[in-house]
Amino acid sequence: MKQHTCPFDDPKYIHLKKTTQSNSRCAVYAGSFDPPTNGHLWMILEAQQLFDKLIVAIGVNPDKKTTYSVDERRAMLKAITQDLPNVEVADFENDFLVNNANQIGAKFIVRGIRSSADYEYERAVRHINADLQPSIQTVFLMPPREISEISSTMVKGLIGPQGWKDVIKRYVPHAVYEKILADNVDK
Repeated sequence: MKQHTCPFDDPKYIHLKKTTQSNSRCAVYAGSFDPPTNGHLWMILEAQQLFDKLIVAIGVNPDKKTTYSVDERRAMLKAITQDLPNVEVADFENDFLVNNANQIGAKFIVRGIRSSADYEYERAVRHINADLQPSIQTVFLMPPREISEISSTMVKGLIGPQGWKDVIKRYVPHAVYEKILADNVDK
């Protein structure tokens, strides 16, 4: 008769043992959030229910031109997450997300899948992350159809034409909408 052993005794599952013994399950949800959209907010709301602590991390890429500064994006994210006590907003620069997650003690990375193209990209990144930090798991969430096509780029592209204020209101949280209006009073 084969003796049953706990899978946590297998070295390739040791990270599960550490995670389950921990009192706090911490995850990181990262993006540029330029600006935060209803799609981002949906991801935050869903992820914060799954984890004891969710860090919403603004990834800073010095080679990428952004519309809003890190401080502005942080303020918008804090405004839309102020009623979520287990959510913190942070930023990181010049580091792989998975290494940043490891440094701050997160054991999970949360990523959104909106399309098959997203899936293929995120699958490849997940494997690279596992090569860099095997103890950190990636959790994929799929937003509902009505918000799956929303992106920060799409939102910024809607600003300007007649009636844009009514259109854009559907795609961003109220605090973000107010910031966009304040920054575009001349349009």
